[in-house]
Amino acid sequence: MNKLIIPVVAFSLLATSCVSKKKYAALESQYKDTKGNLQKTTLEKEALEGKFAKIENRVASYNEKINSLKSDNVTLQNENDVKLDMVGNTAVISNKTRETMRATLSKVDPTLLAKAKTLKDSLNLAISYNLKSKMNTEDLNNSDDINIDIDQTVVMISVSDKLLFNTASYRVKKGAFKLIKKLANIIKSEPSMDVMIEGHTDSRTINNANVQDNWDLSVKRATSIVRLLESKYKVDGSRLIASGRGSTMPLVENTTNANRAKNRRTRIVILPNLDKFFALLANDKPLDQ
Repeated sequence: MNKLIIPVVAFSLLATSCVSKKKYAALESQYKDTKGNLQKTTLEKEALEGKFAKIENRVASYNEKINSLKSDNVTLQNENDVKLDMVGNTAVISNKTRETMRATLSKVDPTLLAKAKTLKDSLNLAISYNLKSKMNTEDLNNSDDINIDIDQTVVMISVSDKLLFNTASYRVKKGAFKLIKKLANIIKSEPSMDVMIEGHTDSRTINNANVQDNWDLSVKRATSIVRLLESKYKVDGSRLIASGRGSTMPLVENTTNANRAKNRRTRIVILPNLDKFFALLANDKPLDQ
């Protein structure tokens, strides 16, 4: 009986040993496959990381080029903004100011705009529009007797004498104070501007107890306005120039009453940096009234 049991146990142990080896071999094979796959995945990961690093470097390089181009564009734009356009033979306004001028001209009466044939005409219209807006001349009596013109770099505001003075007088009418205050506000708003007040008469001779001749009258009218600007409206006197031209610079022939009335005028001559002056006028913020 014992002899029979021993072979059975031996067979059972042998069978068990054979199954474990197969599982071991399978597991070992699976381990090798997994290890191989892991190594392959690691290599693929490293390869992808290398490619990603190259892409990142390329993106950084592109961004650097884009930023450089943006910087170049800003530099070129700034250079372009300060390039000057020409009015007559004198360079007076930058391209940036020209763009602002175009925006202003879009508000101008199309009938007047149609008459502007040159850059000088357009600048004259734009400055006239902005000056009249700043001065709000519509609330002044006889505002049509205020004319604004530009000659090269000089802005000229011509005011008929009937708005400022009585006949043959150099005392400023009180009704003109409102206009002179508006002029003072414009002058004070830009300290770089010098201003010349220029008196003009017609050709008829004058001689009385107060005035010796047309030269005398034109100068006294100019100094009356200068004194008012300085004493009443606090414009720095060092920026003001008083001059008289007598009857030497008529606008039209002194042959009729209407023509003589045109020649009797006071001209406010502003000598500004036109870029700064136009930028000041184009600003929507109103000057103090």
